[in-house]
Amino acid sequence: MDIIRIIFAIFLPPVGVFLQVGFGKHFWINIILTLCGYLPGIIHAVYIIGKK
Repeated sequence: MDIIRIIFAIFLPPVGVFLQVGFGKHFWINIILTLCGYLPGIIHAVYIIGKK
């Protein structure tokens, strides 16, 4: 399941975070980071998924 989350994190970072934590604070942080720049959103998403 982590492979699917990582793939979502690369293409749609907020979806990957949502699959990991739901509508928590990390989801909203990731949306803000993705809006500021695509790369920060990806880095944050992979970090959240890998931190598990």
